[in-house]
Amino acid sequence: MWGIVFALLAALSNAISVITRHIASTADPHHPTGRRLIGYLLHNSRWLAGWAVQAAAFVFQAVALHLSPVSVVQPLLVTELVLALVLRRLWIHQAIAGAAWTAAAATCAGLAVFIVAAEPRGGHSGPATAHWTVAIVACGAVAAVLTVLARGGSPARQAALLGTAAGVTWALEAAFIKTMTDNLTQVGVAGTFARWPVYAVAVGGLAGVFLEQAALQDKPLRVSQPLLVIIDPVVSIALSVWLFDEYFVVNAGVLAAAAAGFFVMCAGVVVLSQTAPPTLQADANLAKSPRVRSG
Repeated sequence: MWGIVFALLAALSNAISVITRHIASTADPHHPTGRRLIGYLLHNSRWLAGWAVQAAAFVFQAVALHLSPVSVVQPLLVTELVLALVLRRLWIHQAIAGAAWTAAAATCAGLAVFIVAAEPRGGHSGPATAHWTVAIVACGAVAAVLTVLARGGSPARQAALLGTAAGVTWALEAAFIKTMTDNLTQVGVAGTFARWPVYAVAVGGLAGVFLEQAALQDKPLRVSQPLLVIIDPVVSIALSVWLFDEYFVVNAGVLAAAAAGFFVMCAGVVVLSQTAPPTLQADANLAKSPRVRSG
């Protein structure tokens, strides 16, 4: 249960961080760019607070991955979209369409069915070197090929390819984080820095940030966001079975129900991405409402 709690805290922190940094980066009426924008952000306490919350999200995710199976933690991070929708309504005062709320509810319901029915369990903290090699080469090759293919074509095609590449990279990064955290509890800080996973976390994190930023920048968010959110748990589940020997309940009927729940979750994410407000601009009527401000 604590693993689930920390996974949800990571999702909430991610949602807060994204919204906080966006508000901070668009708050200056002069709309600086380039070096001026960097200087403005580095002196903006709200933007710095957003990154502090992002660091907390990393810690929460690391703790969750240490306490619970990867195949539980990574799907739970999907709730970031749902929590962001709630924050957009209560904090930014945006008008949210009923279809978006319905999709959010479907996402949560499908996720709950998957976790309860599949009952992800098992796992160990010492994947074999051969398994690591296959996982790293496979994920790295897929991400690299998708990135190269994204150099041409329409913005929607680029968003799809880069979003998928980022999702694969973040899934591999979760496996790195889990192993690094397990090392930390077993051999301490000094021992952790004497082993490779901590450096893989740094490299994987930089690659993930680069690919995600490329997928989101000047490209259709409604294409990249669903792929980013869905590919991560799908690949994470595959890696959890391959690397950590995690497994699910052995019952065809129950597994079918779990698969259906996962499909509903993915469908909810897609619809939520399509029906949520396309920007983070506040709704003028809601912003002026005393009831909303007091809430």
